[in-house]
Amino acid sequence: MAVIEAETRDAVGIARLNRPEARNALSPELMGELAAIVEDWDADPDVRCIVIAGSDEVFAAGADIAAMAERSFQEVLTSPAASFWPRLAAVSTPMVAAVSGYALGGGCELALVCDMIVASETAEFGQPEIMLGIIPGGGGTQRLARVIGKQRAMELVLTGRRIEANEAKRFGLVNDVAGKKEWLERAVALAGVIARRPPLAARLGKQAVLAAEETALSAGVDQERRLYELAMATDDRVEGMRAFLEKRKPDFEGR
Repeated sequence: MAVIEAETRDAVGIARLNRPEARNALSPELMGELAAIVEDWDADPDVRCIVIAGSDEVFAAGADIAAMAERSFQEVLTSPAASFWPRLAAVSTPMVAAVSGYALGGGCELALVCDMIVASETAEFGQPEIMLGIIPGGGGTQRLARVIGKQRAMELVLTGRRIEANEAKRFGLVNDVAGKKEWLERAVALAGVIARRPPLAARLGKQAVLAAEETALSAGVDQERRLYELAMATDDRVEGMRAFLEKRKPDFEGR
């Protein structure tokens, strides 16, 4: 049985975690396969947005604790997780996390590394690593603090408390909360809207927004300007502006 179920719908790639017996724990096999699939889509001009999803019951319940318990310090340094998170963070194509059920530990970090999150009303987010004597290791402390602020991130990291979907939306962690049977289609619909936008501009826009997390304001504004100038040099820019002036639907080709 494949640990990732992958399909494409029009210009949207959908990757669903499929380890129900382990609550979609992030095993080395799952991380390697997910990263490879997403990277392949990132290189495919026909895929313009990516959705990462779990099942109705669980998005991902973190790392494989049974495997981690026996891991030596040397194995920690060379584990697939050390390269998995940078590989996903390097993806240029916009990514949407579709979360239902538990998104805990590495599962929460997987949602956070995506660019937007659509959650089922059943979703629960948390970084409970402190209960195991460790801290998040996949960017959880850094991305959580940037998304919901230092005070709230500190509380979640140091107590291990979980938050449900509506609280996560109030914190700014979640973009949209959907019904139990609507969460995946709502995420795919959001991805479909993004996929219909000019793909080069979408990638440049993603890069510009991420720069706000990683640079000072003046440097971020400078980077935004450079990315804007690149967008101005595309055929899609010419098509978009002509279509606007001619009052017709644009035909973006990613050039």
